[in-house]
Amino acid sequence: MGEDEGTTKKKATKRYFQEVVDESEVKKIKHKPKIKQEFKGEIIKVEQNVQKPLKPHLKRKKGQQKYEDKRPNIPKHILEKYNRGENVEEAGIKTKYFKEKQQRKEVYLEYATEQAARTELLLTEQQGFIEADEGEVTAEYRQEEIAENVDIQSASKLFKLNLDFGPYSMRYSKNGRHLLLGGRKGHVTSFDWVTKKMHCEMNVMEEVADVSFLHVHTMFACAQKDHVYIYDNQGTELHCIKRMYRVNRMEFLPYHFLLATGNKDGYLSWLDVSIGELVGNYGTKLGEIRIMRQNPSNGVLCVGGGKGVVSMWSPKVREPLAKLLCHPTPMSALTVDHKGQHLITAGLDRKVKVWDIRALSGPLAEYQLRLPANQVEVSQKGVLSICQGNYVELYHNLIMGETASRPYLRKHCGSFVHGLRFCPYEDILGVSTANGFQSLLVPGSGEPNYDALEDNPMQTKSQRREHEVHSLLEKIPAELITLDPNEIATVDEPTLQEKIDAKRSIFFLKPPEIQMNSRRKMKGKGGSANAARNKQIVKDQKRKEFIADVREAKKKIIAAHKVEEGGDDFIPLEDTKPSVLDRFKPKPLKRKT
Repeated sequence: MGEDEGTTKKKATKRYFQEVVDESEVKKIKHKPKIKQEFKGEIIKVEQNVQKPLKPHLKRKKGQQKYEDKRPNIPKHILEKYNRGENVEEAGIKTKYFKEKQQRKEVYLEYATEQAARTELLLTEQQGFIEADEGEVTAEYRQEEIAENVDIQSASKLFKLNLDFGPYSMRYSKNGRHLLLGGRKGHVTSFDWVTKKMHCEMNVMEEVADVSFLHVHTMFACAQKDHVYIYDNQGTELHCIKRMYRVNRMEFLPYHFLLATGNKDGYLSWLDVSIGELVGNYGTKLGEIRIMRQNPSNGVLCVGGGKGVVSMWSPKVREPLAKLLCHPTPMSALTVDHKGQHLITAGLDRKVKVWDIRALSGPLAEYQLRLPANQVEVSQKGVLSICQGNYVELYHNLIMGETASRPYLRKHCGSFVHGLRFCPYEDILGVSTANGFQSLLVPGSGEPNYDALEDNPMQTKSQRREHEVHSLLEKIPAELITLDPNEIATVDEPTLQEKIDAKRSIFFLKPPEIQMNSRRKMKGKGGSANAARNKQIVKDQKRKEFIADVREAKKKIIAAHKVEEGGDDFIPLEDTKPSVLDRFKPKPLKRKT
């Protein structure tokens, strides 16, 4: 019965197509794309040249065969910014397949460069500085007046926290959404400063020297009286790192997953938080470390000392990578901008200097202050904040060498300032004082356009987990922390001096010592005298072979550097004709080879 029903259904559908659909019906659907229909057991192809819908930026005039791109042209300086270097020369590629593959790759790279440069044209958000009217000065504007003239959301970011366990140290998370405060008397709190939602608040009942977020805002480190402790966002103690003792300053390297610390005994330590091991721990011989910042571009630590010298350190080198004499007096503060281009230092000589940290040259700019600066900080858009006691002054484009007779903004904080940090991607300056914390509005200081794949202030829980996994897979090893991170992509070619030294060392080589491990002696099979004689024979043979190889290498080196006297470009240093006075010349010594 099943087979009969199947055959009847096939006959019914075939009869339906025979009765309803005929050739006139087929002609009516010629305007459609390629279609395959089965009529009367035959396949009828309905074909037509259908034009694909054009992209909105492509247009074609009448009589033209090619399409013109109506999008705006990209400026050359923007294309050069995203350029990935020169094209690979195809002359060195042997096979045709790999040559076409390389050509295809170059096309993809060119397209990627163009798309990256074109996205910059779509970044419409711009930084907005305050422009004063005629006869007014922006430094005289109060924070309350600024808050009255901005939107409600921005005005809510101006707040003040009166706390009784100071002085406080503070740190923003990498995406700028969360804030961590640590008081000298043991008060530690973490919260979302935008929505004012508290994550945790506790008192560790001992001194807190510094605090720092780790790779996510759900974990943070506290440098307490004796050791470094790691907590989660609920205030639960996760680890106690006893090898980091009496720490003063902490910096977290997010791309290397390294927690760098400097203690009271002058020791620098790097802890890999992904595996929980110290990758570097040694003394700097600089005394107590109180001024330390990281260079975000290469991960090198910049440490300021009492002699006015900034030393730069890497976890795999026991000596400083570079030293820069910045001030004739002890240093009071230093910082590095987020691009890793400028180093800003302040000393007790009441000067603030800007240095080119890439070329280790400068100073590019130098400014005289009324009092020594105890804190300096640079925003993402180049706004420089200088703290002198209770006052905070902000300057616009000061690191670019422009002179400014008056500051951009000025604020009296009411108590001594112990910490300054600009909030990433926000026009906010966080100030931690002896009596609490203040959030100040600084229009034009933050980056208005952020990359959500890098730092997303609106990050959800699932996005945070995914970003954490990706960052772990892309972790940079500690061995790659150098002054010039581009050295990794270069070829290590020996210099001329190294080649000369290598050839010269051949003339002073000594025969290596030969260590022979004889087999276990069996009873009745020879004696110790025979074994010693065999060893000496083998050693003498190896020594003769080594001397012969060295002698042959010497002859090749001498022959390679021997100048032929009959050449066209040969100029003799002395007259080669024999003279009567030749008998007074010293005779060459014959050395045994």
